[in-house]
Amino acid sequence: MAYNEAISAWEEGEVPVGAIVVQHQHIIAAAHNRIEALGDATAHAEILAMRQASHSLGDWRIPESTLYVTKEPCPMCTGAMLLSRIGTIVFAFSDDKMGCLGGALSLHQWPQSHHHPRVHSGVMAKECYQLLRAFFESRRGKS
Repeated sequence: MAYNEAISAWEEGEVPVGAIVVQHQHIIAAAHNRIEALGDATAHAEILAMRQASHSLGDWRIPESTLYVTKEPCPMCTGAMLLSRIGTIVFAFSDDKMGCLGGALSLHQWPQSHHHPRVHSGVMAKECYQLLRAFFESRRGKS
């Protein structure tokens, strides 16, 4: 589902990143990047999905939930995940420039943090990486 959201992002001219939030085996939120459409630097797939999940649950805390995303979250998204108390984060591939769950930094392991989610990576890594890479290659070809 997160991969399908990433494809929707590409179709809308957005960087193809998608995210879903699952709680008790039910999808409670699904989103993709909407930065360009909304003119909002914070409109990352993860942030939008967490907003939907919070609205669905009626609480800013999203415990006992799993967030699936097609690439490693940036500092902003990781911080929001920690603050919302997401239980588990699953991402496809690492981002050694801006990823904050082990790629460039490991914010989830910061000792002073009040929350330490479980983190897993590698699910559909090849497909998600290839999608993002193809998107940027197609953009460079249009210059």
